[in-house]
Amino acid sequence: MRYALIGCGRISPNHIAAAKANKLEFTGICDIDTEMLQDKVSKFDLKGVRQYTDYHEMLKKEKPELVAIATESGKHAAIALDCIEAGCNVIIEKPIALSLEDADAIIRAAKEKKVKVCASHQNRFNKSVQKIREAMENGRFGRMFYGTAHIRWCRNENYYTQAKWRGTWEQDGGALMNQCIHNIDLLRWMMGDEVEEVTGITDQLNHPYIQAEDLGIALIKFKNGSYGIVEGTTDIYPKNLEETLYLFGEKGTVKAGGQSVNRIEEWRFADEAEKPEDVIAEFAENPPNVYGFGHTPLYADMIDAIQQDREPYINGEAGKRALELVLAIYQSAAEKRSVKLPLERCSTMDFQGRFEAGR
Repeated sequence: MRYALIGCGRISPNHIAAAKANKLEFTGICDIDTEMLQDKVSKFDLKGVRQYTDYHEMLKKEKPELVAIATESGKHAAIALDCIEAGCNVIIEKPIALSLEDADAIIRAAKEKKVKVCASHQNRFNKSVQKIREAMENGRFGRMFYGTAHIRWCRNENYYTQAKWRGTWEQDGGALMNQCIHNIDLLRWMMGDEVEEVTGITDQLNHPYIQAEDLGIALIKFKNGSYGIVEGTTDIYPKNLEETLYLFGEKGTVKAGGQSVNRIEEWRFADEAEKPEDVIAEFAENPPNVYGFGHTPLYADMIDAIQQDREPYINGEAGKRALELVLAIYQSAAEKRSVKLPLERCSTMDFQGRFEAGR
């Protein structure tokens, strides 16, 4: 399968490794920053892969069947729509877009062109998460009471000066949209996906050089009667502390932790189907960074979805749901009221100037 990558930034090594592991025919790689492009070509021995600074030219010349989009968030939608128009299946790094209108446009265009869209929420493929999901689908939790997602990370000024788009409303959003959306996605997915109402608070406590929030807290009411709590921040000193997901049900309690919810730390079920210590030992991974090991199985699933003409495990609709929940928290915080879902329209650009008064 002919494959191309657009974007050679921080997350691109995971895409390159996943493409290689799945034995894709790597035909083209593109970035407007030639230094960044050459760095990835050199580090990952991609000298035989044709290099481009214009993805339109790459699409025309290489005619890839599958394209991964790993640029700054604000460019995901426009590039995805161009790739889809060219007949390409696409893997889009999170978030799928920065507005609901753009997410809908991507989903609609893919259906019209009969191509597949995969949202890169790769933590769904963590061994730990897959084990929890199996328990959820088998009804082992009983009635779900509530779940919580905690993302307690550190991002200093150097992180933002490395890439000027970070922390801007036009190209990124804040801690919830960039750093926390993976765990927010997992919480929504595990708790039944259907959200009734969101109440959120966001603030900028320690990053006056960005436009968006560095702290977000939200209470979520799901349509099945359960609740969710989100706590996400980039204010933790002096380095990342944890990313954890708790799920509390009538007959089960689970805690997943580690750098990217890659370890099961608590496993308690009324059915006692297995020993907790065995589950904790077996379903644990130790990735070198917060991105985990999920890209390789995500790619494998996408390739199979294309070949079998089925929906990917994490499709465009899943990407839209994660985006919608973050935007709902933003809207609730900005308007100081609870917000009902589904949202009809919303974009990060709606919140420009949100924290400027406090500077």
